[in-house]
Amino acid sequence: MSNRQLLIYNSLSRKKERFIPIHKDHVGMYVCGPTVYSNVHLGNCRTFLSFDLIYRFLLHLGYSVRYVRNITDAGHLENDADHGEDKISKKARLEQLEPMEIVQKYTLDFHKVLEQFNALPPSIEPTATGHILEQINMIGDIIEKGFAYEKNESVYFDVEKYNKENNYGILSGRNIEELLSGTRELDNQAEKKNPLDFALWKKASPEHIMRWKSPWGIGFPGWHLECSVMSSKYLGESFDIHGGGMDLQFPHHECEIAQCQAANGIEPVKYWIHGNMLTFNGQRMSKSTGNSILPGELFTGNHALLDQAYSPNTIRFFMFQAHYRSTLDISNEAIKAAEKGLKRLMKSWNILSNVPVADKTTFDLDKWESSCYEAMCDDFNSPILIAHLFDASKYIVQLIEGKSTITKNDHVKFTTIYSNFIFNVLGLQEDEKKETQNDAEFIELLLNIRQEARESKNFSLSDKVRDGLSTLGVLIKDSKEGTTWEYEN
Repeated sequence: MSNRQLLIYNSLSRKKERFIPIHKDHVGMYVCGPTVYSNVHLGNCRTFLSFDLIYRFLLHLGYSVRYVRNITDAGHLENDADHGEDKISKKARLEQLEPMEIVQKYTLDFHKVLEQFNALPPSIEPTATGHILEQINMIGDIIEKGFAYEKNESVYFDVEKYNKENNYGILSGRNIEELLSGTRELDNQAEKKNPLDFALWKKASPEHIMRWKSPWGIGFPGWHLECSVMSSKYLGESFDIHGGGMDLQFPHHECEIAQCQAANGIEPVKYWIHGNMLTFNGQRMSKSTGNSILPGELFTGNHALLDQAYSPNTIRFFMFQAHYRSTLDISNEAIKAAEKGLKRLMKSWNILSNVPVADKTTFDLDKWESSCYEAMCDDFNSPILIAHLFDASKYIVQLIEGKSTITKNDHVKFTTIYSNFIFNVLGLQEDEKKETQNDAEFIELLLNIRQEARESKNFSLSDKVRDGLSTLGVLIKDSKEGTTWEYEN
C-alpha cells in the first residue's frame, strides 16, 4: 500500500482535501451511469473515462476498490423533471419496441464503446429495475421519518421540512429562497406542498408502460432515488467517493444527499467528485440540443465537422490532456495535436528497449518519478503527468542518439515507471505495429532510396520518402555534408 498523500477536490467543501478512506486501504466509489435510451455520446464518455483514470490510479496506489456504476433503465423523465414521459418508454414507443429491448440495445452499445476506450469495467453494475423493492423500502423509511408525503398515489420528498433540520443545498451552494424564486408552474404542481419537492414515487398514467405495484398504488420510482438505494446497498450508508458529471450536481446529487440523510440519519458520502463538460464547436455537448458527436463517428470520421478518423486510443489521450474539472473543447486541430503527441509517447516506448546502457545515468530518475506521482496525487492532474511523460520521451531520444546515458538497473526501473503511467494509469494501449531491433537499418535503407531518387531527379519519390518518415516521427536534415536523421522531440 502506497504511503503517498492523495489530494482530492471535494465538491462538498469546495476545496482540495487529503484522501483518507473510511476503511483503511479500502475504497468505495459510486459513479452515476448512463440512462440507456440512446447511443452514448462523447460528453458522457468523458465522464466515464475520467473516473476510469481515478479508478486506475487508486488501484495503482494499492487500494482495494469497489467501484459501483449504475444503469438507469427506468424512472428518468424528460428534462429531468417530475412529470412527462419516461425517456426509455418514449424511445420504445418511437422505435416500436419493448422498453427492455431499448435498454438491452443501448446497454450493449455503452459497454462496447467503453471497451473500445479501454475502460475497466466496474466491480458492480446494478440496474434501477433490479432494485424496485429496495427503492420502495427506502421511500417507506423516509415517510416514516416524516420527510415525505403521499398525494394522489404519488410520493414527494418534503424539502422544506427536511431543510429545518438539515441543509438542502449543501452540495450546490444554493438556498431554498433562491430556488423558490426561480421556480415556475409545472403540470401536477398542485400535488406538491412546495415547488421544490421532488418525486420519490410517481403514479403511472394509463399509457405509461413501465410500472410496478407499491403501497401507494401502481407507478414507478423517481430518478434520484435509484442512486441513493444502490450506493447504500453496495457501499454502505456512508462511503468514500461519489462521482458524476458536473451537470448532476443539482438537482440529482443534491437530492441523493437529502434522501440518504433523511432515511439513514448520516451524511452518505465523504468526497464528491464532479467532472466538467466536453464542448463541441464551443458549445455544451448535449443529445437534446443536437450538438453532439458519437464515438463511432470519431472512429470512422463520418461526421460533417471531421476531416479524418481517429482511434479510441487517440481520443482517450486527448481527453486526459485536460484536467477532469476543466472544460474541454473538441476540434479537428486539437485531436490531431493529441494524435501527434501520442505517437511521440508510443515511439519512445517502442524504442526504449533498444537504448544502450552505460555505467552512469544522466537523468534524475527519482525526481522525475516523484513529479509523476505528485501530478496524479494532486487531484488526478493528468495534463501535468503527460507533460512529465513527454520529458521522459525527450530523454529516451537522447539515449538513442548517445546524448545521454543510463545504467542497466536504472533502465529497468525507468521502463517499469514509464510503462505503469502510460498503460496502467492512463490506460493507453500499445500500437498494433511495434518497432523492431532493425529500426535504424530500415531508416538508413529508406534514406538511401531517397538519395538515389534525388540523384535521378525523381523528386516526387524523394519527397514521399521524406514525408513518410516524418509521419513516423523521423526528422530528416539535409546539408552539404550529407543527410542525417533523428527522432522528433
